[in-house]
Amino acid sequence: MTDHRADFIIEVLTREFGALIAVDPAAFRRKFRKMAASPFAFYRGSASLFYADLSSGYADDRFLDERTSRVWIHGDLHAENFGTYMNSSGQLVFNVNDFDEAYVGPFSWDLKRFAASVALIGYQKALSDDNITDLVTTFARSYLTELRAIANGGDDAIGSITLDNADGVLRRVLQEARLNTRVDLLNTQTVIDDYERRFALLDGVFETDEATDAMVKEAFEQYLTTLPRATRPVSTHIKDIKLRKGVGIGSAGLPSYNLLLEGHTQALENDVVIYMKQAQVPAVARWIDDERVRSYFQHQGHRTAESQHALQAHADPWVGWTTLDGVGQLVAEVSPYAADLDWADVNEPEELTGVLADLGRAVARMHSVADDESSHDLVDFSTEEAIVAAVDKDEAGFVRHLVEFAHRYGDQAREDHQDFVDVFRNGRLPGL
Repeated sequence: MTDHRADFIIEVLTREFGALIAVDPAAFRRKFRKMAASPFAFYRGSASLFYADLSSGYADDRFLDERTSRVWIHGDLHAENFGTYMNSSGQLVFNVNDFDEAYVGPFSWDLKRFAASVALIGYQKALSDDNITDLVTTFARSYLTELRAIANGGDDAIGSITLDNADGVLRRVLQEARLNTRVDLLNTQTVIDDYERRFALLDGVFETDEATDAMVKEAFEQYLTTLPRATRPVSTHIKDIKLRKGVGIGSAGLPSYNLLLEGHTQALENDVVIYMKQAQVPAVARWIDDERVRSYFQHQGHRTAESQHALQAHADPWVGWTTLDGVGQLVAEVSPYAADLDWADVNEPEELTGVLADLGRAVARMHSVADDESSHDLVDFSTEEAIVAAVDKDEAGFVRHLVEFAHRYGDQAREDHQDFVDVFRNGRLPGL
C-alpha cells in the first residue's frame, strides 16, 4: 500500500460519506464489506474517487469543448447499470438504468467510467489485454456509429433495444423479464392478512408509526402532482407503508419507504409497490462548477427524476419526485419487469463483443435524447451533432484514448481496492 494513495482514498470517502456514516455507521460497514469483495464491487461503490481522479491526474481530454462538456450524462455508467424496464408505451426495453448519479457534464466521463469497468470485468474473467482492447474498441465504435446515424437524421439508427431487434444475450434478458409477473413480485414482498394484502416484515423491513405514515402520505400527494397527466397512474390509494434499510451499495444510510397501492381493480394481483427514497448529491456534481445546472433543480429528488425522464426516451410512468420532512425524494415503481444483465453468464470474447456493441448503441441513444429536441431545456443544442463534430477530428485517436484510459484506470482500481481493504480492515476509516 502506498501511504499517499491510501490517505487520498480515506480523504475522498470521508468527504463523500462522512455525514451519512455518522448517522448510520452499521449501514456503511455493510456497504464497505460489499465493496471489499472484489475490485469491481469497490469500483461500483467509489464513483467519488473516480471523479476526484478524473478531475486531477486523469483530466486530459482534448475532445471536450463548451458543448461536449454540457451533455446530460448518466454519472455512474459502469457495466452493471444496464437492464430491462417497461416503458410508458408498455414495451419492454433493455437500456441504461439507475439514474441516481445523473447530471450535466462531459460526455466522455460516462464513456471512461464504462470503459474502465469493462477492463475490470475482463480482468476478472481472465481475458487478455488484447481482448479487453478489442471489447472497449467495439463499444466505442458502436457508440459513435449509432450517434452519427442519429445526427444524420436517424434513418440508419438502430434505436432502442427491444424484443423486436435484440438478439443473443440481451434478447434472452428481455425474454426472461417478459416471463415475470406482478403476482410473483407481490408474493415475494407481501402477505395476505384477513383478505387484504400487506407488506411482509422481511429482513430490512420495519414498521412505521402514525406520524411517519402521515408525513409519507402527504409527500405521496405532492408526488402525484409531478406526474404528467397523460401518464398518471390510477392507483393512488395507499394500503400499507413500511420503512426499508440497507437498499443497495449506493444507497447505504439513506432511508427508503415502500408504499403498497391499490391496483386499478379490487383484485389483489393488481396491487402496485412504489418506493420513496431520499436522493443524494451525485458524486460528479462536486467537480462541475455550473450554476445554470445547479439552479435548474429544486432538490436532489427532482434532479434524479428529471434526469431519468430526460435520458430515457419513454421513461417509467411512475417516476416522480417529492419532499419528505424537507428532504428531496425520488419516487418510482418497484417494477416486476426489471431484469439485469448478469455478466456471469457472458464469458467468451465473441459473446462479449456482441453485448458491448449493443451497449454502445444504448449509451449513444441515451446521450442523444436529452437535448434541444426534448421537453427539457437544460441542454439547448443537439448533443449528437456536438459530440460527432468533436470526435470526427480524430476518431481513431478518440477510440485509442478510451482504450488507454480503460487499461490505466482498471489497473489503478485494482490497486485501490487492495488499499481500501487494508485501510478498512485496520480501522482507518473514520466513524466505523
